[in-house]
Amino acid sequence: MKLQSINPATGALIAEYDAHSPEQIEEILQKVDRAFRLWRRTSFTDRARSMRNVARLLRERKESLATLMSREMGKLLREGRAEVEKCAWVCEYFADRAEDFLRNELVETEARKSYVTFQPLGVILAVMPWNFPLWQVFRFAAPALMAGNAAVLKHASNVSGCALAIEDLFRSAGFPPDVFRTLLVPSSGVEAIIRHPVIRAVTLTGSTPAGKAVAAAAGSVIKKTVLELGGSDPYLILEDADLDAAVHTCVASRLINSGQSCIAAKRFIVVEAVREAFEEKFVGEMAAKKVGDPTDPTTDVGPLARLDLRDELHRQVTESIEKGAHCLLGGKIPEGPGAFYPPTVLTQVAPGQPAYEEELFGPVAAIIPVADERAAIEVANRSRFGLGAAVFTRDLARGERIAARELEAGCCFVNDFVRSDPRLPFGGVKESGYGRELSHYGIKEFVNIKTVYIK
Repeated sequence: MKLQSINPATGALIAEYDAHSPEQIEEILQKVDRAFRLWRRTSFTDRARSMRNVARLLRERKESLATLMSREMGKLLREGRAEVEKCAWVCEYFADRAEDFLRNELVETEARKSYVTFQPLGVILAVMPWNFPLWQVFRFAAPALMAGNAAVLKHASNVSGCALAIEDLFRSAGFPPDVFRTLLVPSSGVEAIIRHPVIRAVTLTGSTPAGKAVAAAAGSVIKKTVLELGGSDPYLILEDADLDAAVHTCVASRLINSGQSCIAAKRFIVVEAVREAFEEKFVGEMAAKKVGDPTDPTTDVGPLARLDLRDELHRQVTESIEKGAHCLLGGKIPEGPGAFYPPTVLTQVAPGQPAYEEELFGPVAAIIPVADERAAIEVANRSRFGLGAAVFTRDLARGERIAARELEAGCCFVNDFVRSDPRLPFGGVKESGYGRELSHYGIKEFVNIKTVYIK
């Protein structure tokens, strides 16, 4: 079987990759397991040295990696460069802090000595998506490898070039050759890998249906999972918001990665008192964005990653309009090659419409008018998703109260757009998943939190 990488801006075939056979998968898994047995006994100093080498190589290869992402999934070159820098940051962050995060914790009991120690679990399977083909991998791999685990990566089939480039980065940085390996397999092959006795745990970033399938397979063999799934992030625009600042932030969040981000702003819940003013400013800024070649530095919105994704997004838009939404901007597939879709703004979005009920994975904004703060909170939480959320208000105490106590999401921001940061835990609630990545919480997801008691 061949895995294909197709340039979404042109439709041209970039490369084909032979999928690994069952025999090759078995051989790789056994090698990674053997590598883990040695890697787990290395010092934090040695692990950190290799991890810092990865950060250095990422920066040295920044242009080629950004170009590869642009070719395989349509990422803007400048966004690709920023993604590479963020990957280098997370490598350095955990290289510097893993030892402190995982230091033994003494606990006073009746024992002569009792403490908690954090030991690696083993080989972790990472099932990763195409939208941030480097960052999604590194935010898992940096803490997992620094904790002493080994990893196998099953990346999205359309970014196999990125998957192999990541494997080469770890090998070139001085990691043992089999501590991090890529498996070239279609999605249909994931369940068998999860069930393999070498695999001790699984992390997945992807859609909610994919998360349910992985959780079911892992649960059947009692293996831990961390799931970072879809999101339909609500951004609450209250009557006292600074509209110019809010609009600029909301547009930036909606269009990051051409709208293909789980934590991009999706639902704009606007108090009626400022709705018309917000819509006018928002449409004006969205309309000014340039759609085109992702390698052109003047482009603001590149293609979606695949034609089928573009077509599904358009179905959601047209069906929402048929059910009562008003289209203020865009909403039409442009002529010509490539999986392009224009910045689109829908208003009067209401229950029963795809724009209200589903995740819109592209440059489409759904404006939902509400009467007041209480109604805005109720609408925000009336969702099966709970990944990120934001609230815009000049009253910072009000914003903090809503973010901390009212919004049902894993990451809540005030007067800014939601984003991940190595220093802060990242993850969701409800059908957006469970578990946390990043920070000291993330590195402890894939360790054995072991009690030691000496009488």
